[in-house]
Amino acid sequence: MSAEWMGWLADAAHWLEGQGLDAYTLLTVVLMGFLTMVARSFFFMSDAEWTLPRWAQRGLNYAPIAALTAVVVPEVVMTNGRFIQTLEDARLVAMVAGALYFFWREGKSQAVLGTIVAGMAVYLPLHIGLGW
Repeated sequence: MSAEWMGWLADAAHWLEGQGLDAYTLLTVVLMGFLTMVARSFFFMSDAEWTLPRWAQRGLNYAPIAALTAVVVPEVVMTNGRFIQTLEDARLVAMVAGALYFFWREGKSQAVLGTIVAGMAVYLPLHIGLGW
């Protein structure tokens, strides 16, 4: 390597250390990005046409709700990384109100928007008004 490149690498390493990163962290992030790109483009690399098995296609129908559940449920049932200890929590009551609205509408038109509105209509007065 030329002296110019070595100087640039030394400057980059110094900047990374100033940002609280080291070369190994940067290398890890770059390699993870590369592996993600390869994994996502793997299907385009083959010239042969292929389809997912029927069981995999059925399973993918549940992926959005599974991802949403994985994000929402911990926020509802936990506070500061610990399970809530009381039922006097506005999030639980709002969750029940939203679920009741959704099942009352039987998942029909505008059920998701109505679920959010019903949940927030219960949550905000309890949280702001009563301090739950």
